[in-house]
Amino acid sequence: MKPIAENNALAARSSVANLPDAVAGHWLLRLAPEPAKPFLQLARLDRPIGWQLLLLPCWQSSALACAAYGLPPDVKQLALFFLGAVAMRGAGSTYNDIVDREIDARVERTRNRPLASGRVSLRAAKLFFLAQCLVGLYVLVSFNLPTIALALVSPLIVLLYPFAKRFTSWPQAILGAAFAYGALLGWTATLGTLGLPAILLYAGSIFWTIGYDTIYALQDARDDEKAGVRSTARLFGAHVRLAVGALYALCLAFTLAACMTAGLGFFANLGVAAYAAHLLWQTLPLKQGLETDRALSLFRSNLHAGLLLFLGLLAESLARFPHS
Repeated sequence: MKPIAENNALAARSSVANLPDAVAGHWLLRLAPEPAKPFLQLARLDRPIGWQLLLLPCWQSSALACAAYGLPPDVKQLALFFLGAVAMRGAGSTYNDIVDREIDARVERTRNRPLASGRVSLRAAKLFFLAQCLVGLYVLVSFNLPTIALALVSPLIVLLYPFAKRFTSWPQAILGAAFAYGALLGWTATLGTLGLPAILLYAGSIFWTIGYDTIYALQDARDDEKAGVRSTARLFGAHVRLAVGALYALCLAFTLAACMTAGLGFFANLGVAAYAAHLLWQTLPLKQGLETDRALSLFRSNLHAGLLLFLGLLAESLARFPHS
């Protein structure tokens, strides 16, 4: 425990710590005033892939609904989802770090996080969490009533997630249910009611999230075993490539079914095909003990995978709108 304490003491004397999964030299950390930097790291704003992956199911669902009903893309709605994803990803990360601060201090990759290292106090973290939730609430009340009602369920899933790794080897499934939730909200925000294509897209997004978060968890597999933390990366072990491949196959099956039930055509199918090719590319190098940098790189590449699907759905909506 002495090296951890010494490491945390060093981190506490600096407003910024080098975190292994952060974007090196992120512009926010360069420009922000010193007192704000630990809070930017607490909200993971120097690691934008989190809010990007939270945002993509929202955008995909919105584009799916627009394409299904011959509507133009709703730019204001997409912007609101962007703001909400950034705020709620930050709030979720802050809450996760509050719950996991003692575990984080024992894991190599996370011991320099703001709470675990002592750069942010527990009281300050709780106030920061509430502030981000207020931003999320502002975004939420900008939507229609069905979307507001549906969205109020998602915090219950988020609250459960940090504890899941203590009692199940499938915490990634809980994360998937939370991160994929936008696949329901984009549809209801556009149409005011829930439809089967959105439910199918949600199912596909859950399997996508379990897959990419398993890749992410490969970075921590050894430390998680020592700390008694469970994950699908540990559960799958030597069969991680086959398991993630199966999860991605289920993701693609549900996503394709969503497009088919919505009656979509060429551009949507092209987006699904590009999405499938990217997921296959991710799966091929997977193995137990995969290098940390490689696992992080493959995980981050899911931004491009999700964008390929979104662009296909967006193109479908643009192609259909003038003829509707």
